[in-house]
Amino acid sequence: MSTPFDALTDFALRHPRLVVLTGAGVSTESGIPDYRDANGDWKRSPPVDFRAFMGSEAVRRRYWARSLVGWRVMGRAHPGAAHRALAQLEQAGRVALVLTQNVDGLHHAAGSRRVLDLHGRIDTVRCMACEARLPRAVLQDELLALNPDWAALEAGIAPDGDADLEGHAFDAFRVPACAACGGLLKPDVVFFGESVPRERVEAGMAAVRGCDAVLVAGSSLMVYSGFRFVQAAAAAGRPVAAVNLGRTRADELLALKVQAPCGEALEALARAVQRTVPAAA
Repeated sequence: MSTPFDALTDFALRHPRLVVLTGAGVSTESGIPDYRDANGDWKRSPPVDFRAFMGSEAVRRRYWARSLVGWRVMGRAHPGAAHRALAQLEQAGRVALVLTQNVDGLHHAAGSRRVLDLHGRIDTVRCMACEARLPRAVLQDELLALNPDWAALEAGIAPDGDADLEGHAFDAFRVPACAACGGLLKPDVVFFGESVPRERVEAGMAAVRGCDAVLVAGSSLMVYSGFRFVQAAAAAGRPVAAVNLGRTRADELLALKVQAPCGEALEALARAVQRTVPAAA
């Protein structure tokens, strides 16, 4: 008897050069919560807005205080089954590009080499004045040195290194400035209300035009920055499949949808593809 995983395998074998568009659902098994429920609605308040972060010292204090606590989980997260399976599929020559909306760097850690971090990387901090970069782990040490009383706080972990610290006052929280120029520091990620760099969008679109099909994994596609690639694939006649628990914004554009955990589905796909690889002589 055939299963949805068989249909996914058939899709991948018929379209050997896949662009895989990933979202938060591939990282939940790594302990990083996602943003949306099965209907694609927010589970919590939306993430910090770019203009609010840039324009308000109070917003920045709140952001970095929550990040100080949340980084304990984010900074130690390890690749899950979905990340490892995609790395195996790349090694088998089946993945032309992983186009990820995630900022956790776990595709890289799992061994994928063809990765486009559409929204940047949370493990890097950027000065908005002089463009200097530093590792997020270095800034964590600085935040702890400036705010030692926050080191022992416990909180619920939220998506992308955030933490639930409702009820805490942030007025006394100290945020370091750029050591090089004194400028404002921001995670090197695309916040809500901020534009994805054009060169990343163009690179993603070029990959979509050059692929055989697109596979969406763990994304509701409610954010346009990811949805546009599915729109482009459909317009170019490239079939699109999705592995996702719940509704996606692109359901009517899909040639195949598998409602299953990403790790389970992609592991099954990687195993099936490996069985098709001829044995070495």
